[in-house]
Amino acid sequence: MKTNHITLEDLTISYPLEKISVLKNILFLDIETTGFTANSSYLYMIGCAYHQDGKWQIIQWMAEHYDQEQDLLSAFLDFASEYHCLIHFNGNNFDLPFLMQKCDKYGLRHHFDTFDGVDLYRRIAPCKSFLKLPNCKQKTLEQFLGIEREDIYSGGDLISLYHEYVKAPTESAEKTLFLHNSDDIAGMLQILPLLAYSDILSTAEKLRARKVQANTYRDLNNAKRRELLITVVLPTAFPKPVAVAANGCYFRGENAEATIKVPIYDGELKYFYSNYKDYYYLPDEDIALHKSVAGFVDKDHRTQASASNCYTRKNAAYLPQWDASFKPYFKKEYHSKELFFELTDEMKRDRKAFTDYANQIFQMIVTSC
Repeated sequence: MKTNHITLEDLTISYPLEKISVLKNILFLDIETTGFTANSSYLYMIGCAYHQDGKWQIIQWMAEHYDQEQDLLSAFLDFASEYHCLIHFNGNNFDLPFLMQKCDKYGLRHHFDTFDGVDLYRRIAPCKSFLKLPNCKQKTLEQFLGIEREDIYSGGDLISLYHEYVKAPTESAEKTLFLHNSDDIAGMLQILPLLAYSDILSTAEKLRARKVQANTYRDLNNAKRRELLITVVLPTAFPKPVAVAANGCYFRGENAEATIKVPIYDGELKYFYSNYKDYYYLPDEDIALHKSVAGFVDKDHRTQASASNCYTRKNAAYLPQWDASFKPYFKKEYHSKELFFELTDEMKRDRKAFTDYANQIFQMIVTSC
């Protein structure tokens, strides 16, 4: 069995890993095998990254022969026993089940179920549409961030090379096998900033409104329009700018801030009373009044209100909403799907309300991606 050590001298990570665990408790993991199933293929390399003396280190164990699987596993399990958090890429589907089956085969005790685990693939995959990615393979994510790797092979490409290495070891083949695994591990460290997008999409961490202002502009038809601009602070800085839009709203995030644009509707909307049986509709005035008041209106000028005409009309500035969290909410017509709420002077002074509103808009945009 061969062991290889690498110090990543110039690697810095902008993502605050302390959100996940204390650095000294974190172990990154990647394995290399000759196939997808543990019963019919060999485990030939295990690589790990860990933080020591202020720098990221990589340790790799490689089997020089097929019968060194157990030695490989034992070396890894002994080393990993000092750590509490395991980070991997799609390890829940492949690396961990493969390792556990091999441990069971050799009767080796393991404690994978006691690790706090983070599967980077599962965390980042929900961001695929938001980031306009074709897929969420690790190399695709690296390319998105402009990460260059020395290794030019895929894991599948190296299966035949490993078989050849077992038969006739060469320094060139050994270097190629170690390089692919170390580049995969270093790549995991380098794509960690993508978790900033995951943090914000998960709703576990919120946007925070920092500044709000109205803007007036002319549309393509030279009509005067107004929009609300909300500047928000992101929970974690974005490694690359991202811009998305939906339902007339726009989001652009860069570094630790983002701008949200939402159209302001200036005009008349209707508020519909839910207890319409307690109201009369006045056709001449096109409004509904409570029976305690409208009872004095001539019977020829009033009718029993229905759900569709039990409303009052108001001309004001409105903002769209998508979950009716801001009340009272207004509509254009009874069957309209679009909901609005009034942009009042009180609302303009309420920073918390704009924070809630910014998060509502963002979640709507994300859902629409």
